[in-house]
Amino acid sequence: MIKLTKNASNKVKQIMENKEKTPLGLQAGVKGGGCSGFSYYLDFVYEKQEKDRVIESEGVTIYVDPKSYLYLMGTEIDYIDGLSGKGFKFINPNAKRTCGCGESFSV
Repeated sequence: MIKLTKNASNKVKQIMENKEKTPLGLQAGVKGGGCSGFSYYLDFVYEKQEKDRVIESEGVTIYVDPKSYLYLMGTEIDYIDGLSGKGFKFINPNAKRTCGCGESFSV
């Protein structure tokens, strides 16, 4: 299961409301790269891909491709807005090592 915190869900909904074309939901995934091996990414989905897993969390539909799902199982996505920065943060129990910025990881 992949889930959003209340803060993350509120931010995603706020961004979605301001889009010219309303997205179906949020794409969460991983791709090769980054200083630790894999990088997280978020994007909006306008058309569901056949193999995507569909998850509902805090009123937001999350789409995850099969490969990314293996790396993201159990992950919580939070939104931080503080003095030292703001943005989405992945709390991934599968990550053995993360980079200093938290945007990449290795398993």
